[in-house]
Amino acid sequence: MRYQRLDLNLLTALRALLNERSVTRAAESLYVSQSAMSGILARLREYFDDALIVQVARRSELTPLGECLITKVGDLLLQIDAALGTKPYFSPEASRRHFIVVASDYVISVLLLQVLRDIHTCAPGVTVQFKQPTQSACQELEAGEVDFLIAPDWYLTPGFSTARLFDDGYSVVADRRNTDFGDAIDLERYAAARHVAVETKGQPMFDTWFEKKYPGRRQIDVAIPSFAMLPRLVSGTQRIATMHSRLAQEACELLPVRGVRLDFEYPPFVEMLQWHSYRDSDPGIVWLRDKLLEHAAALPPAPRD
Repeated sequence: MRYQRLDLNLLTALRALLNERSVTRAAESLYVSQSAMSGILARLREYFDDALIVQVARRSELTPLGECLITKVGDLLLQIDAALGTKPYFSPEASRRHFIVVASDYVISVLLLQVLRDIHTCAPGVTVQFKQPTQSACQELEAGEVDFLIAPDWYLTPGFSTARLFDDGYSVVADRRNTDFGDAIDLERYAAARHVAVETKGQPMFDTWFEKKYPGRRQIDVAIPSFAMLPRLVSGTQRIATMHSRLAQEACELLPVRGVRLDFEYPPFVEMLQWHSYRDSDPGIVWLRDKLLEHAAALPPAPRD
């Protein structure tokens, strides 16, 4: 199909070329040969009367027009996908839809396990894939590569639809036999302790805040990519870990660790749900969004200090 002399089938290739800045990588992403992609690039250059991608030293870079087109083409294709993918209704019991959700193992543990149990019963054909949060998560949401992003309010990108899920706080977990401190830990003893911390493609909110406010004050003995593993690496040692209070409470019920109150001020924590506004009217998105909000509203209050 052509529109204003452009074969609309080329739009997907144009997006790949602009994103990858490489004929080879664009061809691989669309499973076509490199020669076929070179031919497509030649047709696009002729249409736009612009090189789109140029070689600068040893790097490929976009021309000014290419830079201008990258967001517009991605946005256009996402609108088309949203329009064509939206059905007039969503039947959970008959659907075989696959949802992709960006969420940490902390969110999976305190909220999404119960959501999955519900989906297993009422929508047996629906499948869900979880992806760990990364620095590119917002770009994946914008490109339509994920359906939902669950993250702290400070992490979200303006311009998308959002809803508040739940609040939480922070607690320290320590081995039950650790007598270095009692029921609370002040800033000085906290800074002097040996820590287990989470580190993935970026630091969690609390760690980012603490390092900015008190640079170089903590000794991190062990860094791991999982919130759920923190208390296991504390057990049997003099180390401590700082966890979301809801997850810390679960750990104290299952493992030989105890909770310790942070006796200093720290920022509030609000977990948010975000999805692309183009999908506000997608019945499947609305259904899963409502499920998430329903189960979040049913969570017990966050443990208080």
